[in-house]
Amino acid sequence: CEAALALPLAGPWRDAADAVLADISWDRTFAAMDRLVGTAVQRARAARADAANDERPAAPAVRSPSRPAYDVLVVGAGFAGAVLAERLAAGSGKRVLVVDRRDHIAGNAYDHLDDAGVLVHRYGPHIFHTNSQQVVDYLSRFTQWRPYEHRVLASVGDKLLPMPINRTTLNLLYGLDLADEADAAAFLAARAETVETVRTSEDVVVAAVGRELYETFFRGYTRKQWGLDPSELDKSVTARVPTRTSTDDRYFQDSFQAMPAEGYTAMFKRMLDHPGITVETSVDFRDLGDVAAEHTVFTGPIDEFFDYRFGKLPYRCLAFRHETHDSERFQPVGVVNYPSEDVPYTRITEYKHLTGQIHPKTSLTYEFPCDEGDPYYPVPRAENQAIYRQY
Repeated sequence: CEAALALPLAGPWRDAADAVLADISWDRTFAAMDRLVGTAVQRARAARADAANDERPAAPAVRSPSRPAYDVLVVGAGFAGAVLAERLAAGSGKRVLVVDRRDHIAGNAYDHLDDAGVLVHRYGPHIFHTNSQQVVDYLSRFTQWRPYEHRVLASVGDKLLPMPINRTTLNLLYGLDLADEADAAAFLAARAETVETVRTSEDVVVAAVGRELYETFFRGYTRKQWGLDPSELDKSVTARVPTRTSTDDRYFQDSFQAMPAEGYTAMFKRMLDHPGITVETSVDFRDLGDVAAEHTVFTGPIDEFFDYRFGKLPYRCLAFRHETHDSERFQPVGVVNYPSEDVPYTRITEYKHLTGQIHPKTSLTYEFPCDEGDPYYPVPRAENQAIYRQY
């Protein structure tokens, strides 16, 4: 460089430099590329008589390096995928492609009007509840809310009893008159059994409420739900199942409990309605081929993403039977559980309780846990957790 700077401004070296610069200029490079593209187009036209017209652009004066068509590919249009897509597009200015192999957005929260015009959840009931004001504020940008506090009853013999177990449950089941929380706590303590080491779901419940209530409410339901006895399942399955000494019959106790006023799907549509987001449904991730995206976010099962290289993670699946009845009401609450193994389904959901819809008919969903189908619940066992850790 120092030698070049020392050269006189005029002289034969300038002609040589001009020739080299001409050979490496963008105009010359573009011309060479244009000839190659033109040759390829002509070959394609010869092979296909209906080939599109050559619409190559004229050579620009300055051409920046090409960028991928999308900054981020998001696989899955459920809660995780849709929220990430919206934040990346609206919050960071990214160009996002969202794909889902189902024919709709909203994932398992998808709702729609059935043939009778009743708003139903295709994949079973989804109740919104949270203690996070930040989450509420965020989602409130895309929906109004209908206040709703979820209540569940369990069908035991000829009785419908509140779940989770509370003082009302105990009074109705045993014909008692437990007057206050102290009475209920003493009753449960008298039935609780000592379990030296709590390892399984059975241990958790028996240690809390005793074997009789365990057999009445938990064993049959759990066996149907998981296809395994509670003694074979990790303690986490029932560790969060509350037992109350009050008469609070709400299923959840979060500070915010409500349903999207127009349904989940309408909320997701607004969330994904952004010029930086492209949504394609009925598209499987593995059929995309080479998609120009700098990053990929995969929200599906992790074992599927890695082609099951460490083995399949066991999931429990669900089959649904949807019905419409010519009556305004079928049951007193949104969900009734059926803990008995004599009944093949685990619960019945009546959606008008959830949505507040006024309609002369009512629609229900019966849930049947099974081993084949879309994955819903990872089976919580130690050997499955070991596989998961490998992924």
